[in-house]
Amino acid sequence: MATDIAFALGVLALLGARAPLGLRIFLTALAIVDDLLAVLVIALFYTGDLSVTPLIAAGVVLGLLVAANLIGVRRPLVYGALGVILWLAVFESGIHATVAGVLLAVTIPAKTRLDSDAYVDHARRLIDDFQGRTVGGEDASTEEHHAALWELEDATESAQAPMLRIEQALHPWVAFLIVPLFALANAGVRLESDIVSTLADPIAIAVIVGLVLGKQLGITLGAAAVVRLGFATLPDGVTWRHIYGAAWLGGIGFTMSLFIGTLAYGDGSAELVLAKVGILVASAVAGVGSFLSCAGLPGRRHSHTHRVTFAYTMPPR
Repeated sequence: MATDIAFALGVLALLGARAPLGLRIFLTALAIVDDLLAVLVIALFYTGDLSVTPLIAAGVVLGLLVAANLIGVRRPLVYGALGVILWLAVFESGIHATVAGVLLAVTIPAKTRLDSDAYVDHARRLIDDFQGRTVGGEDASTEEHHAALWELEDATESAQAPMLRIEQALHPWVAFLIVPLFALANAGVRLESDIVSTLADPIAIAVIVGLVLGKQLGITLGAAAVVRLGFATLPDGVTWRHIYGAAWLGGIGFTMSLFIGTLAYGDGSAELVLAKVGILVASAVAGVGSFLSCAGLPGRRHSHTHRVTFAYTMPPR
C-alpha cells in the first residue's frame, strides 16, 4: 500500500528537468498520505488486545500536546519529552507504536510567529545595533552587544516553524542511520529454492500485481476522477503522462511494505520471504517502468521559465 518516499523521489530526480516541480509536489503528497493510510491499517488490523489504563494515559498525553500547541509552546524539547511518553503509553496499550509518531507529528506547530517581512526588518535593526557596538574599531563585548545577538536568535527561531526545525535536525539521523538500519534489518532474503518457483507463488504474485498494476490503475484513475469531477486540476506543467509516471513510482513499496509484511506473516516465516521477494521485485520494476514512461518527455528550460515568471509577477510602477 505505502510508497517509499525516499526511493520514489530519488527515481524522480533522475529525470531532471523532465520532472516539473508540480509533479514532485504531487508525488510527495501522495506518498505521505498513503504512508498515513498504511499506519491506519496497522492500527486497525495489527493491534493486539487493548489495555485501558495505558490507552487513557496516551489520551492524556495527547491532550497535553494539543494544549501545548494551542497556548503557543514552541520548544522542541517539550514535544520530544511528551512524545517519548506518548510512544510508551501507546506501546503498552496494545496499539502499534507507529501510531504514536503520527499523533505526535500533528500536534507540533507548523506555523511561524514572524512573517518574512517582519523578520527582515527586525533582524536588520538588530544587526545594525550589533555593528554599532565597537570601540576604536574593536568589537566591544558589552551587555547590549550580547542582548542584540540573543534577540536575533529569538527572532530567527520565531521565523521558523518548530515542525521544520525538528525535521531538519532529524533528517541526517533518519536518512543515514535509521532508514539504512531498517532496510538491513527487514530487507534480507535468504532464497533456498529456485527463484522462478518463488516468484510463481501466489503471495509473491499478489504483491507484485498489487504494487505494479494496482498502483498504476489506482493513482491514474483516481487522479482522472477528481479532475473530471472538478475537485482538482493538474498542476502547472504536469501532463497526464507525468501522472502515469508518478503512478508507476507509487509501486515502490520497500520500507513500509516490508514492515507491514513482517506484521502480517511474522518474522522468519516462509510467507514473509515470499512477500519480501515480491516487494523487492515490484519496487525494481516500478522504478524502471516510471523512468521509461517519462524518459521521452521534453525537459523544461528553467532559465526561460524564471524570466517569464519574474516579468509576470512584477507589479507596475
